[in-house]
Amino acid sequence: MSNVSILGAGSWGTALSILLGKKGCSVRLWDRNMERLSEMESTRENKRYLPNVKLPENIKFDSDIMDCIKDADAVVLGVPSHAVRDVCAAIKDDIKNGQIIISIAKGIENNTYMRMSQVIESLIPQCTVCVLSGPSHAEEVSRSMPTAVVSSSPQRTAAEYVQDLFMTPDFRVYTNPDIIGVELGGALKNIIALAAGICDGLGSGDNTKAALMTRGLAEMTRLGVAMGADMFTFAGLTGIGDLIVTCTSSHSRNRKAGYLIGKGMPVGEAVRKVKMVVEGIKTTKAAYELSKINNVNMPITEELYGILYKGKDVRRVVYELMTREKTIEMHEIEEIASKEKKGWKMA
Repeated sequence: MSNVSILGAGSWGTALSILLGKKGCSVRLWDRNMERLSEMESTRENKRYLPNVKLPENIKFDSDIMDCIKDADAVVLGVPSHAVRDVCAAIKDDIKNGQIIISIAKGIENNTYMRMSQVIESLIPQCTVCVLSGPSHAEEVSRSMPTAVVSSSPQRTAAEYVQDLFMTPDFRVYTNPDIIGVELGGALKNIIALAAGICDGLGSGDNTKAALMTRGLAEMTRLGVAMGADMFTFAGLTGIGDLIVTCTSSHSRNRKAGYLIGKGMPVGEAVRKVKMVVEGIKTTKAAYELSKINNVNMPITEELYGILYKGKDVRRVVYELMTREKTIEMHEIEEIASKEKKGWKMA
């Protein structure tokens, strides 16, 4: 079986360690928090992120990142998106030509606007990058609840290698060549999940959330297509699938943070209360700026940016979104696929 190194012992990195450990792989898990690693080694449990889930004995722990990756067939980058650049810089000289690096972080780098695979490739050009993404809460994967995700890479052999590596009877992996769409879907849905949480905090109902998710998906697709993605990727697991689970689940850290903001809690306090990285906050800023650069209309993202970064009143935002100028629902899709979609005949 494969030797896999996982860098980052947060909830998702730990859950994938458990999955691979149960499958019989040799897993080495690194984290910069040595106290956490020591506790996990002694208790065989990640008490902070995945309490009451036992870690298989074939998961070993490393506080030395170089020692962790030295014999790896594949390296999983399980650190938050804002830490990906620093970790890549630390390991770049020890990655072999063609070695597969699997990105599982969902975000867009602020200032550079790079997707995570682009950050990795810019620092480790000799590696082969693959992205693993989709609707997959760590709490459920660690307990072997049926889950489906997507493996994406410009190289089909790499995507299929990762598919085979992670595939189990409880964890189904599809492949998709559209790495741009897969990464953007995974990142942008966190914006809509924050907004969904705010709606919940305000006491809005199912109608509100259905409208928000549907129009949020339209925004995600518009920006994705402008950046080179296939629009149909957003109809799949890393688009609508990830959007559903992140906007509706009690496990969703972005929805939790949004809920607290909707209840009136300041943004910084809400993030501290969640006690986990809320990727959607940084992603909102990056997506807002990208929408301006690419001349893409993203009203939900723009209004959420106003809440997070300008202190805009949440109830005022809802009013402004609902009273925008009237328009055709599928206007943006008509522009994208005008040759294929039947529209109204012009008088």
